[in-house]
Amino acid sequence: MTTPAVSTPRIPEAVHRRRWAILGVLMLSLLIVVLDNSILNVAIKTISTPEPTGLGATQGDLEWAINSYTLVFAGLLFTAGLLGDRLGRKKMLLVGLAVFGIGSALAAESGSPVQLILFRAVMGLGAAFVMPATLAVLMNVFEREEQPKAIGIWAGGVGLAIAIGPITGGVLLDHFWWGSVFLVNVPIVIVAIGLMIWLVPESRDPKPGRIDLVGVGLSIVGLVLLVYGIIKGGQLADFTDPKVLGTIVAGIAVLVGFVLHEKRSDHPSIDISYFKNRVFSAAISSLALVFFALMGVTFFAVFYTQSVRGYSPLQTGLLMLPLAAAQLIFAPRARLVVDRFGVRAVCAGGLLLLAAMLAAFTILEADTPIWILEVMFFLMGTGMAHIMTPASVVIMQALPREKAGSASALSNTFRQVGGALGIAVLGSVLSAAYRSGVEGKLALLPADIRHTAGESIEATLGVAAKLGPRGEPLVTAAHDSFLHAMHVTALCGAGVALIGVVVVALFLPGRTPREPEPGQRKADPVGAGH
Repeated sequence: MTTPAVSTPRIPEAVHRRRWAILGVLMLSLLIVVLDNSILNVAIKTISTPEPTGLGATQGDLEWAINSYTLVFAGLLFTAGLLGDRLGRKKMLLVGLAVFGIGSALAAESGSPVQLILFRAVMGLGAAFVMPATLAVLMNVFEREEQPKAIGIWAGGVGLAIAIGPITGGVLLDHFWWGSVFLVNVPIVIVAIGLMIWLVPESRDPKPGRIDLVGVGLSIVGLVLLVYGIIKGGQLADFTDPKVLGTIVAGIAVLVGFVLHEKRSDHPSIDISYFKNRVFSAAISSLALVFFALMGVTFFAVFYTQSVRGYSPLQTGLLMLPLAAAQLIFAPRARLVVDRFGVRAVCAGGLLLLAAMLAAFTILEADTPIWILEVMFFLMGTGMAHIMTPASVVIMQALPREKAGSASALSNTFRQVGGALGIAVLGSVLSAAYRSGVEGKLALLPADIRHTAGESIEATLGVAAKLGPRGEPLVTAAHDSFLHAMHVTALCGAGVALIGVVVVALFLPGRTPREPEPGQRKADPVGAGH
């Protein structure tokens, strides 16, 4: 007797009927987490202006305002995923949203850069519980056959948030004070919590076992030390500084200790054998490399459009629309391309396109027709859509459904560490290249303001504005130096994306293999399930 090819539905009928409404609620939760970072990118310039318009934040303050969120987010993602699997993902979503909403309200009322950095960390704490739970709940309300489509729509939601964020931020900054970019999160959080209580079912790992307190502690300490060292290196533009090196090495050492502990533990937080699956490891690495490139590029693209080209925050938001539109269009359809050509070809092609577009930033000058940047953004978004969706499907289907929170948390941890690396490493390349380019032109300035004026293009332009007509040569020097620095940084980002192409080409599978027997489903790392 042959085993039937179609697996028995595992989702209760009542949940199955409202699965698309549940996906909508999950995307709303995801929207505010992603939207907040894309809004902040547009508000960076406003927050850096002196009071009363902004907070007078320095380049270092701005990096910490972005990275305090990333530090807490990345440090706690894995733990949040484990707690969701154990205590219930719906509970974690509700707690995360509430904390995120409170942090947003406090950030909006910040009276200094230090307060903003602190309250952004609170927002990161809330976001750490929201992000892994959205994907974990999705895996538990959709049958395997529909998961690639649902993950594609989920990834498209990231594109939507990237689109809405800068435009919303631009509109708010045109009409209200800078804090409104955080306050806007509060009503969205209230609506999302209400819908979640009504629609989303609870789910958890039915056999969670004992909690691995040592493993949880090691993962938090290791990730926080590593990300902190990376951020500090970017801030100092010197990764050879003893404090920076010491912190990064300590973080890596603790994470190695975490891996060794997990291998020996009889109740590990994460089964390290998952990483023996080369497909799983390659998919996670490709996501990290995409976010490395994306976060680094977004950071300098805002200064190019606003500081060099003179566009307003709203105009900058609109200029980023093609990047988001491409993700929104192609992310839900990427599974169809994967069905035709296989995961390896699609992800490698996406990374190649991303690398080419990063390299294309070297052609941008102060007077380059802006439509060229628009085409580049659209093609970047297209490339990203064809990496994020297939890689996310591979990661989520490689692990058993009951471990969905852990799989999602691992995926998001690698994304966030990749993003932090992107901002820190590419940010430090940008900073060092800019300073070396502009330094010669700052010799005429008084010694006490020379160092500050060379920190960033905004700092140089601020000094030039105070000098009046005498500062005009400084403006030209600032623009030229920034463009050179941007070209160098973009080439570094392109190099990272090319490393991703090699990883994907070597380790991801080709075309989807034929449908496995039901007993083999769990071990299938690609599992398109068609």
